[in-house]
Amino acid sequence: MSLRRLRPGELVALLGSIGIVVALTMRWYEAPSGNLDAWSTFGPTIALLILAAAGGFWLALATVTERTTALPVAAAVWGTLLGFVGVIAGAVRLLERPDHATMLCAGAWVAFAGALLVLVGCWLSMRDERPGLYTPADPPVRPAPPG
Repeated sequence: MSLRRLRPGELVALLGSIGIVVALTMRWYEAPSGNLDAWSTFGPTIALLILAAAGGFWLALATVTERTTALPVAAAVWGTLLGFVGVIAGAVRLLERPDHATMLCAGAWVAFAGALLVLVGCWLSMRDERPGLYTPADPPVRPAPPG
């Protein structure tokens, strides 16, 4: 396990995931019935935002713990897809007003920004191909065949 393997893409995705998790505790809407947070308006879009956060966390965890590039690359691909879906879900939450909400609060904006950061971070991680982060294989030298 090495934290030195984290590149800017993984750090951006991790920051976006943390932003989504923090947004789940904030106010999202003001309604005549009171303040609404993500849990009081839980639906498919919130579940998709949680999946986007999981994609960013998975990318950072895979990059730190794996000794090869296979799992981090797969995590970056899936994280990009989940981040894209999370951006769409965040935009839907910005546009819809559940329970006759009159005002949009900071939680919805933070979740949208977090999903956008997950998407950008995973995309940057896929583009960054520095092989120096992983130690190269050192196979034993085989003798030449007789002949």
